[in-house]
Amino acid sequence: MTASRAGAIARAQDGFDNGNYLARLRTLVAVPTESQLEGSLPALTQYCAETIPALMQDMGFAPAVLDNPRKGRGPVFVGTRIEDPALPTVLVYGHGDVVRGLAPKWSEGLDPWQVTVRGDKWYGRGTVDNKGQHLIAIEALRAVTAERGRLGFNAKVLVETGEEQGSPGLRDLLRAEKDRLAADVFIGLDGPRQTTFMPEMKLGARGGVAFDLIVHLRDHAHHSGHWGGVLTDPGFVLAQAMATIVDRKGRIQVEGWTPEAIPPAVKRAIDALVFEDIPGLPEGDPDWGEPGLTKAEKIFGWTSVIVLAAITGHPDAPTNAVQGEARARLQVRHCADIKGADIVPALRRHLDRHGFQSVRIDPVVERDMFGASRTDPDDPWVRFVAESMQRSSGQAPNIVPNSSGSNPSDMFQEELGLPVIWIPNSYAGCNQHGPDEHALAPLLREGLGLMAGLWWDIGEGLAPRRR
Repeated sequence: MTASRAGAIARAQDGFDNGNYLARLRTLVAVPTESQLEGSLPALTQYCAETIPALMQDMGFAPAVLDNPRKGRGPVFVGTRIEDPALPTVLVYGHGDVVRGLAPKWSEGLDPWQVTVRGDKWYGRGTVDNKGQHLIAIEALRAVTAERGRLGFNAKVLVETGEEQGSPGLRDLLRAEKDRLAADVFIGLDGPRQTTFMPEMKLGARGGVAFDLIVHLRDHAHHSGHWGGVLTDPGFVLAQAMATIVDRKGRIQVEGWTPEAIPPAVKRAIDALVFEDIPGLPEGDPDWGEPGLTKAEKIFGWTSVIVLAAITGHPDAPTNAVQGEARARLQVRHCADIKGADIVPALRRHLDRHGFQSVRIDPVVERDMFGASRTDPDDPWVRFVAESMQRSSGQAPNIVPNSSGSNPSDMFQEELGLPVIWIPNSYAGCNQHGPDEHALAPLLREGLGLMAGLWWDIGEGLAPRRR
């Protein structure tokens, strides 16, 4: 029987229908890879050194476990299959770590470390973020190899274990292993789609910068009756300083935080996006944020800033005293048109210009923050992947110029020089990072077909050649 593209897609989806995919997903989810918790290194190491190699042992990939350059951080698994150095090479990305399980907060009968099937919803920590998604890529590789007898291209599967912590050490590892990880394109599977009814590509991510604003005027609080109206109140100083950052309608006022304009290719991609209303999610406030922009342009093409937390005194037990200190934590999300390193200096200039020299800015250092990145929507790889997905699904995919959240796209673009393409297979209501995380079975099955079709097309010699 002649090997075919349709045959490869059928093999991938048969693996879903016969329960093989579910069984393998259960094995992955059972490893409690909570990178945010102290003492997680053994589980992260198990995932890279035992779980993933066992999953791929019959696929012709040479496994390697690379130590993280940062002591105490999780390792990285790299599986390599080189069929011919002259063929294109795809770097396939996934992350094996998950956020905290939060087991007591899950609904009755659900366990974060077991996959529980209830109708079309498959519950378990990592079912979508990210174990279920990188499993799609691996199982589609398996299907194409079985159908064709070879991939027809070179593949390197990289699974890191620190993404939920900002991928600490990953950039240094990419620099040190540049030759080992050299490729023509990065393809990762992560995140939710805008709709459940059409495929999607994302071309990067917004960057994130967090910092604390601190007004420290004195070491102790003082009686409000004796000192109120006499001592400067740090709570009001902080509130007034924050009020200069955005106006009363949420428009950013800090010079250097927003792009001059959304690039034309990016705007075209945003304007073409299709969205789906998901029950239970909030509606956007049309009068908040940059005026003249659509909701999609605000999310995917502009900068946002929010207050994560603010405090002065003791909110749980207020005392009658003028406080000595007030602080707030803010977070800025920005696109590739703004450099993350410029965010804090621009704010310092802004606050000084408005007379708030007493407001200190302390960058957040307890976790790494991702930088902003974006592959050009006109890149040949973007067109090629979009055409392949349309061939498989019968409809053109949403092409999102960058994720609204953050991921390590910038590291792979900057250190390896790769165009970055994400193919998400979840949806906005999946509860990732919260209790009752779940995947939608139809999206998993569809993802297997999309990826098998893409791997087949690359192996047919249809992909762009960059190197």
